[in-house]
Amino acid sequence: MTRLFDDPGSFSDDMLAGFLDAHSDRVAGVPGGVVRATETPPGKVAVVVGGGAGHYPAFCGVVGAGFADGAVVGNIFTSPSAQEAYEVGKAAAGTAGLLFSTGNYAGDVMNFTLAQQRLQQEGVDTRVVFVTDDIASSPATEIERRRGIAGDFVVFKVAGAAAQAGYDLDGVERVARHANDRTRTLGVAFAGCTLPGARRPLFDVPDGQMGVGLGIHGEPGIDEAELPTAAELAHTLVTGVLAEAPHGATRIGVILNGLGATKYEELFVVWRTAARLLRDNGYTIVDPEIGELVTSLDMAGCSLTVVYLDDELETLWRAPADTPAYRKGSAVTVAATGRRRRATTEAVGAARASAAADDGSRATARTVVAALTAMASAVADAEEELGRIDAVAGDGDHGRGMVKGTSAAVAAARAAQDGGSGAGSVLTAAGEAWAAKAGGTSGVLWGAALAAFGRRLGDAGPPDAAAIAEGVRAGYDALVALGGAKPGDKTMLDALLPFTDQLGALVSNPPDTPLTIAWADAAQAAAAAAAATAHLKPQVGRARPLAEKSLGTPDAGAVSMALCLRVVGDVLADQEGGSHGC
Repeated sequence: MTRLFDDPGSFSDDMLAGFLDAHSDRVAGVPGGVVRATETPPGKVAVVVGGGAGHYPAFCGVVGAGFADGAVVGNIFTSPSAQEAYEVGKAAAGTAGLLFSTGNYAGDVMNFTLAQQRLQQEGVDTRVVFVTDDIASSPATEIERRRGIAGDFVVFKVAGAAAQAGYDLDGVERVARHANDRTRTLGVAFAGCTLPGARRPLFDVPDGQMGVGLGIHGEPGIDEAELPTAAELAHTLVTGVLAEAPHGATRIGVILNGLGATKYEELFVVWRTAARLLRDNGYTIVDPEIGELVTSLDMAGCSLTVVYLDDELETLWRAPADTPAYRKGSAVTVAATGRRRRATTEAVGAARASAAADDGSRATARTVVAALTAMASAVADAEEELGRIDAVAGDGDHGRGMVKGTSAAVAAARAAQDGGSGAGSVLTAAGEAWAAKAGGTSGVLWGAALAAFGRRLGDAGPPDAAAIAEGVRAGYDALVALGGAKPGDKTMLDALLPFTDQLGALVSNPPDTPLTIAWADAAQAAAAAAAATAHLKPQVGRARPLAEKSLGTPDAGAVSMALCLRVVGDVLADQEGGSHGC
């Protein structure tokens, strides 16, 4: 259980502040994460890794010579936002380009890709490699859908060593992809982990059992099996990772990784048999790592990772490194170079000026702020339940992410309103803040939807019911375009689509239903659709590998979407007949 914290909502930020103070000679803080204490030298490719907090020493602990140039750090088990990835990438990038690398999760893919696109638009040649080492999360025929777990460490290490050795950006990307293609991991869990402030773990493992095929974000295993002896577990792990061995490979790098609450002594007992089995299968083990490298808060469990080496990969796997949490070889050979940098606390991007707005749009902006405030209050009340639903087949962070996102949206919306902005600019500011502060899949999607809604409304005049319905449709279309999901995939779209369709139909002429009535009816349709997702299997996101476990439980994103739509309807009803423009 995670017992030591001040405010659970700021646990990641508080952790990062302590880490930066303890290692101020090695790393410097920037918005969204950390970078090396010295600037990236001219001609060196920058490697930036990242993901949610809760995995130390991944990700901030491996920033240093011979390894990463920076790490983006999101909230616990939550993808960093696109803005955070952009900020760290911008700070780390030198003259030779930038490689992002992170695990293959929907939120990470969206946010790091958006950051890549933004940096490329600014002239920074940026590539992204998503790690897909987890053999339990998809079959070998669908490797591109697999998760990244402890194999992250292998790919990050190889990419960092190549950049330190002077590879150009094409070369760093090539060896990172090559390492990913030749890395396989299988993990097991004996007990779930507990988020700071939570009263129970994200999942339970029955007595005498273990979860097989766990994720590193608090997700339960794909299956359960009888708790084995250490030797029996070694057989299970070795058999799994060797099942997809490439032809002709004879030398391997290996990680036996602890997940946070499994003692090093236990790992060594498992390694005793695992090492023998690997050698009996004809492999030479090169520089094995036994210990905690990619953890999951206080989860009890372990994973076995194998990277099938060739001459180039072996050189990079064995190359020296010197970081706060990981050292290898001679520190002299990877001595830091470049000028000492200063920590920054302000975002790189400049704030945009508010667009001109008329009185009608400013009146509507007041309703927008009231609606967002009501949403924030509702999700704060529902945070624990949303987390519980999400933990059935996911990582249990949805409630906390929604609280973080709505809080940021309200603050940004109020600031924009105070600056004289109209409804469109207020919604856009709220969306950008939600995406920037909440991170994760839902953060970037909600942000995109609000921003698209705002662009449709604009800042001229009070919108009529048809314009609002069109704005909702624009938000839905933005979600589909960005997220790639479709109705029936068990996501927030399953609640938003019936709402969008019914609202549009009701306010059209005919029947020209008043907005407050149309919104309330459409919100009821969204609530019914959200409840009906309990009968669906997830097709995308972190819950996809645990599709069977999710049956009987509604999608947390759909439930929170329906909740937010309902309380917005309550605000509209309360303000009906007033001079608020909608």
